[in-house]
Amino acid sequence: MKLTVVGGGSTYTPELIDGFARLRDTLPITELVLVDPAAERLELVGGLARRIFARQDHGGKIVTTTDLDAGVEGADAVLLQLRVGGQAARQQDETWPLECGCIGQETTGAGGLAKALRTVPVVLDIAERVRRTNPDAWIIDFTNPVGIVTRALLQAGHKAVGLCNVAIGFQRKFAGLLGVAPSDVHLDHVGLNHLTWERAVRIGGPEGENVLPRLLAEHGDAVADDLRLPRSVLDRLGVVPSYYLRYFYAHDEVVRELGSKPSRAAEVAAMEKELLEMYGDPALDEKPALLARRGGAFYSEAAVDLAASLLGGGGSPYQVVNTYNNGTLPFLPDDAVIETQAAVGAHGATPLPVAPVDPLYAGLIANVTAYEDLALEAALRGGRDAGREGGRNAVFKALLAHPLVGQYAYADGLTDRLIAHNREHLAWA
Repeated sequence: MKLTVVGGGSTYTPELIDGFARLRDTLPITELVLVDPAAERLELVGGLARRIFARQDHGGKIVTTTDLDAGVEGADAVLLQLRVGGQAARQQDETWPLECGCIGQETTGAGGLAKALRTVPVVLDIAERVRRTNPDAWIIDFTNPVGIVTRALLQAGHKAVGLCNVAIGFQRKFAGLLGVAPSDVHLDHVGLNHLTWERAVRIGGPEGENVLPRLLAEHGDAVADDLRLPRSVLDRLGVVPSYYLRYFYAHDEVVRELGSKPSRAAEVAAMEKELLEMYGDPALDEKPALLARRGGAFYSEAAVDLAASLLGGGGSPYQVVNTYNNGTLPFLPDDAVIETQAAVGAHGATPLPVAPVDPLYAGLIANVTAYEDLALEAALRGGRDAGREGGRNAVFKALLAHPLVGQYAYADGLTDRLIAHNREHLAWA
């Protein structure tokens, strides 16, 4: 079995490698290819990857290359984990929206739109090259914003499934609090990528006992602390929102916080510098503890589980993924991409039936889906078909539609800043 990781020079990659090594019975990889245009960085990560495999007696071969076409040739699955523009672009995404009094974040709001505009064309080019070289390969997208990127891939006819680590993070957290095995925890996880709620926590499968009321009663303080939301909010809602909902439920508070401290991008850039120095140590043969602070907890387990199921192996029958709605949420179009529990196998991902969604959540889901429609339109056709002014107008409309923006003066100022900071990535600008 051959797997290819595009963006293999990421400091995340040793987390993924560790999972591949530990879970080799679930996903028996014979060749793993790490592809990245940053050759020097790639060799540091690749060297550590080989040492991790050797330490854990994994017999698979690890290859590093800057040649995308060669790297994806013959791959059974291609995992995308790239960041167009690197940490420098992330730093911009997290700062210029604050100048307009809006959330500065890399996957939602104005910063998330900027990332989508940079990323979608690059990902579609990669996917076309995968299809030319190996049309049967699955594409697993971990590249943010996952919902928009996955929708772009599916609309272009690619065999793609989107993946995020939020759900598996909740699963592991809840399992620890309840004293059960993670595999026994089944989440009623509903919404869009980075806009989800856990409406039930079932033990033993989709039809198991819902223990969410007990979880909140006994461990609500711990859950609320992780989300940085008041315990009273969880008690009144009776659900567990994704920590990304804090950007919506406490918008003004978060804007003040973000404006008073260094950006997360600055923290991550410093951390990455230290990690790459560690990766260059020939004595290091395991993922360093510092990597846990980098983000992406349980990413490797989720990726292994999904790849194993798609490739006909021993993955879990039910997993939280990003895939077409296809009637699952009746208030959304069929071609919207939702994040939900799905039956996953060689056929792909089929969402499980979902109980009716409360208007409190359905309204926000529908609103952000409309924004994603406009964001994808801007990424695919905004400037190409209508030139510079058409591109600017497409960006403005997407920003105006986003509930974290929503006022024309904000949308106008953010449009100017987005274009100014991303001109090199926007062909029409």
